[in-house]
Amino acid sequence: MTDFSAIKGIMFDLDGVLYVGNTPVEGAIETVNHLRNAGYACRFVTNTSTLSLQSLQQKLLGLGFEVAQSEIFSAPQAALHLLKQEGSPRCRLLLADDVKKDFNVFTQSNTEAQFIVIGDIGNAWTYTMLNEVFQCVMRGARIIAIHKNRFWQTEQGLQMDIGAFIDGLEYATNTKATIIGKPSPDFFSAVLADMQLKAEQVLMIGDDIDADVGGAQASGIAGALVRTGKYRQTYAESSAVRPCATINSIADLPGLLKPT
Repeated sequence: MTDFSAIKGIMFDLDGVLYVGNTPVEGAIETVNHLRNAGYACRFVTNTSTLSLQSLQQKLLGLGFEVAQSEIFSAPQAALHLLKQEGSPRCRLLLADDVKKDFNVFTQSNTEAQFIVIGDIGNAWTYTMLNEVFQCVMRGARIIAIHKNRFWQTEQGLQMDIGAFIDGLEYATNTKATIIGKPSPDFFSAVLADMQLKAEQVLMIGDDIDADVGGAQASGIAGALVRTGKYRQTYAESSAVRPCATINSIADLPGLLKPT
């Protein structure tokens, strides 16, 4: 069994680990509270691109999790930081309306954008929209993908995520998108810097063996997989990623950290 005695901080994925849809995972609230009381630094890291930072915090608070905004690291916020470093670029924002509010500082254009920012927009995808983005990229625009997840768990079951759209646009335009969220090493580095901990002192908990566990381990962070959310045994077994541990749910995490 992996020795977790050096762990001082925990990175929690949100959807699929702490909750599914609007329902907390059994024992998740108690686990987070227990780990805080035990002295672990906690950060909440998510690729979710349908909620603004404020809305994410309000959702967590509403579900019973005591989380400060400063503890939440979302991929949209990382994208916002990147764009601000570019000055005042023109953007096309393929984002949920709630998240768009965080990006209103930028001039927006559907045809003359310098950056195409792509997140979860549900059923809004159309061939016309994809072709407009294709034309814009062919004229020199860069694609910023909030993430590149294959699928995610909803209360109605698995649902296709935006990864396939990103792949299709990359193939058609012969370009590579800039991927912002997990598994980006820059994303994990930013969280480590905020925690003021070394990679070997942190454990990432996720339901996505590729983005959560694989991304963390590529950055030197131990990764544990939960069998909740999008977890599927056959998919996990076919992956080249090998978690440091696999647990039934987040409720089993205290026992993993302090095995008896």
